[in-house]
Amino acid sequence: MKKKLVSCLISFTLLSSLSTPLLAKAQENTEDIKGSLVIAGGGIGTSNHEIYEKFLSLAGGKEKAKVGIIPAASTTLQSSKKFKEDLVKYGANSDSIKILPVSNHDFSDTQKDESTWKNQVNDKKLSRTIKGLTAVWFVGGDQTKIVDSLRQNNGSDSEALKAIWDIYRKGAVIGGTSAGAAIMSDVMITGGDSLGALKDSLENKENKHVSKNQRSQKEYEPLSIQKGLGFFQHGIIDQHMDERARLGRLAVAAYTSERDKEKNFAYGVDEDTAMVVNNKDQKIEVVGRSGVAVLDMSKAELVSKQKARSGLENIKVSYLSPGDKINYHLKSFEFPKERVETKGFEYYSFNALPATGVFTPYGRLKAYLSYSLVDNESMKSAKSYVYDSKGSGYEIAFQKDNDTNGYWRYTDGQKDDYSIVNVKMDITPKTFKFQPDRKTSLTYKKPTFSSSESPAYDSIKGNLLIAGGALGSSNSSVYNKFINLAGGNQAKIGIVPAASTKFDSSNQFKSDLIKYGVKAENIEILPISNHDFKGTSENESTWKTHMNSDKLAQKVKGLTGIWFVGGDQTLITGSLRNENGSDSKVLQAIWHTYKNGAVLGGTSAGAAIMSNTMLAGGDSYGALSYGFTNTYDDMNQQEGGPAYLEKGLGFFQYGLVDQHFDNKARLGRLIATAYEKGNKNQLSYGIDEDTAMVVNNKEKQIEVVGRGGITLVDLAKVQANDKFPSDYKNILISCITPGDKVNLPTKEIVINPAKTSTRKNEYYSEKVGPNTGLFSPHGVLRKFLAYDLVDNAQSKEIKSYAFNQNKGFELTFRKSVESNGYWAYTDGQKDDYSIVKVALDIKPIDVDIR
Repeated sequence: MKKKLVSCLISFTLLSSLSTPLLAKAQENTEDIKGSLVIAGGGIGTSNHEIYEKFLSLAGGKEKAKVGIIPAASTTLQSSKKFKEDLVKYGANSDSIKILPVSNHDFSDTQKDESTWKNQVNDKKLSRTIKGLTAVWFVGGDQTKIVDSLRQNNGSDSEALKAIWDIYRKGAVIGGTSAGAAIMSDVMITGGDSLGALKDSLENKENKHVSKNQRSQKEYEPLSIQKGLGFFQHGIIDQHMDERARLGRLAVAAYTSERDKEKNFAYGVDEDTAMVVNNKDQKIEVVGRSGVAVLDMSKAELVSKQKARSGLENIKVSYLSPGDKINYHLKSFEFPKERVETKGFEYYSFNALPATGVFTPYGRLKAYLSYSLVDNESMKSAKSYVYDSKGSGYEIAFQKDNDTNGYWRYTDGQKDDYSIVNVKMDITPKTFKFQPDRKTSLTYKKPTFSSSESPAYDSIKGNLLIAGGALGSSNSSVYNKFINLAGGNQAKIGIVPAASTKFDSSNQFKSDLIKYGVKAENIEILPISNHDFKGTSENESTWKTHMNSDKLAQKVKGLTGIWFVGGDQTLITGSLRNENGSDSKVLQAIWHTYKNGAVLGGTSAGAAIMSNTMLAGGDSYGALSYGFTNTYDDMNQQEGGPAYLEKGLGFFQYGLVDQHFDNKARLGRLIATAYEKGNKNQLSYGIDEDTAMVVNNKEKQIEVVGRGGITLVDLAKVQANDKFPSDYKNILISCITPGDKVNLPTKEIVINPAKTSTRKNEYYSEKVGPNTGLFSPHGVLRKFLAYDLVDNAQSKEIKSYAFNQNKGFELTFRKSVESNGYWAYTDGQKDDYSIVKVALDIKPIDVDIR
């Protein structure tokens, strides 16, 4: 059974006004604690060895660890059993791991009645068992059930809770995920979302004490808090931070409830990530795969902006990444030496759009602040919004301050990894009004680009592996697939470095191939480029003549696999095509090897060149608003503006391909390009980062491999307004994930049989508001469609918006007759969804913000 995204609104104290009494501390004397905490934000993957190994290490090591698992938060014992299996997988002794009889309710997947366990929390036998442990773990679910199971009716600690405190003080590690993280602080957040927290606590409304039934009919959930277990005494903890966009609710909770705002930070932990608290050193280390948001509320002020509506100003937002440390006593940060400061050395310089919904590039908080503000010399401030369907909401303004800085490094190969400190955040009440745009002032230009067809695909024996960018070195499924298609142990692979300005990515890919078993002598970085590379003594721009080298062409014909690295896709085509547009001898040789059985692969720019029409620049808003341009402004144009097209290399002949699809939110530009230049009888494909589309030319099908998904755009039934650009109806959108397949000629989608249909079996039944930006949950398209539409019985349609100043687009996603969702757990107990044939309408709008 999947976990509810929103905790049930039962048995808690509702934070109903700014004068709410402060909650009493759970334990006053915590200075003598020798133990540690592992506080995970939820969604821990079984493959996340950093968290599991850290927990076992703090528990005394794999051989000595004695772990008690508390299942109280869940409605089943499934998550407790799975966590035990994972610990055993990482080397713990199965006999030393016990699921403790702590619960206030029955579990649905057992024959016993576990509600009787509530009477055992004062049992001496259970206390003795706990006192023999070196670690305790709280699974996820409903945090109020944990507290109610371990506290007595008068609010005092049970003997079991006293025993947990005893081993914690003496050196045991206490850990928990999701609900098991929420209970760690004194002020325990039990419900609410960002919009609900802002509206309920900062507005003087009559709905302060509405009934549970009335509240369930709202698009947002008010903030609610309760007394936690207080193992962490240095600020409020929140979880599922980035995926559920809880920064707003954490800010409100910290401002209204935390009595030590001057002394303490507030912490929001992302999914698949943990903050590890060392009480002795008074430090927190970030471990896992994402980050921890840190709020400094010490100078935050409540400011009245409108009648009966207030905002919060002077909040400082930081975002820490794995390897970073926080001194919670000094309120300071420590970063690994390999991180590079961005201040004064910003890499990007582009005009970032406000974060308004699922068309926003870098549409989650850490990525948006990194690329669009902190590492962007053109930006001093950036904005996002949150509002309900009636237009009542807030503007969130982020601003660089004197002490704002960013810290960057590569991680897991060549993935960007950022840490951010001291971005100023102001939250101001606003009203929003959207009306159809009847007379646009925008100048939409149709593409003048035309591309001739490439050779027929029937004769091709080889395959393609097209990766969406940011391919992790640890992504074994993609690397092993490429190597197997190239011949396994006999693989002979050539790497084309042309897209990049340095050899780093080519050297990294070679190193990764060797790690996965390819012989070093069978891998060569091919001398293909039309420009010089940084950091070398040779002038590689002279390699341009190599494109017609008979010797190099002959070498290419002997390869079983060719890989194109990322960078600027126009540099690849410029290195392989003659000035008159004809194929060079080396490109002809690549086609020869491909037709005869070799695999061609590429990531990012190396994916963009795969289709006949190559998307080389622009973003979703720019393509829909302004159409297409004939000029190309190097890499900056890849971050925004009208779409720019060139002729690709045409290896994939079943439609258009776009990449970095989820992180750069490129659905709009793919739709615009497919409508103007695509074959409407074919699908168009948007490939997420760290994910690959594997094309089997013999079977004429694709398969998804990796960690993300592929978005399919079908324009076969689209209706467009010829008199008004970018006014579309009935675009069909599907999102498929690893294990799913598509028949290329028929467009039939074959879902992984391990997944179950959600249709007429929806897990959720909740009213949801529009997706509006950084404070809206599920900012990635696939998750937004999954949680808010296809697996939600109440939703028939959902909306998102994309706008800049007073012009934009309303996106309406609808369940169609053919719509369906498919769900399964993956990598432990992470939700994995596929979505089939959701209808999308795009309508140009005028925007009025007051």
